[in-house]
Amino acid sequence: MLRGDKVGLRARYEDDIPILRTELYDDVVNSARAEGRPWRPITPGSKDSRLVVNDDEQGHVPFSVVELNGGTLVGTATLWGIDTHNRSAHIGLGLLPSARGKGYGTDVVAVLCHYGFVVRGLHRLQIETLSDNAAMLRSAERNGFAREGLLRSSAWVLGEFMDQVILGLLAQDWKPSPGLG
Repeated sequence: MLRGDKVGLRARYEDDIPILRTELYDDVVNSARAEGRPWRPITPGSKDSRLVVNDDEQGHVPFSVVELNGGTLVGTATLWGIDTHNRSAHIGLGLLPSARGKGYGTDVVAVLCHYGFVVRGLHRLQIETLSDNAAMLRSAERNGFAREGLLRSSAWVLGEFMDQVILGLLAQDWKPSPGLG
């Protein structure tokens, strides 16, 4: 497990999937804002490609996020689009509604940075988020990410186009938290 100050990132367990599906992906609004594709219902018991881990997939590393104090599942985190030639990747995360507003997002981003820069030896990490996602923007900027651009009207979300913000962080600009690992 990778540890931050408040959360740990661990392998996805089979028992995590029903909770993540119900709390994150069955919520049409949350799912539509988090995904780059339209929401659709997933048949109970079927394999959900957003949640089931394929250990052979090298460009996508999904984690379950748990509270360090007690081990309660609080969300999902991903390093995706890993490009080994350019040594870059993207960061994504989703917190259960009950876990939001507790500083977990900032800690998840910090742990993903540690994983990307220290464990994987990447040079650049990137985040794309909706321009009104204040929590993600705060979490990214608290970890040293710089706003690099705005993709105007680039995301179709629940009947309207929304802007996306691109944030980037280079390994040499990253300042790790003392307790990561």
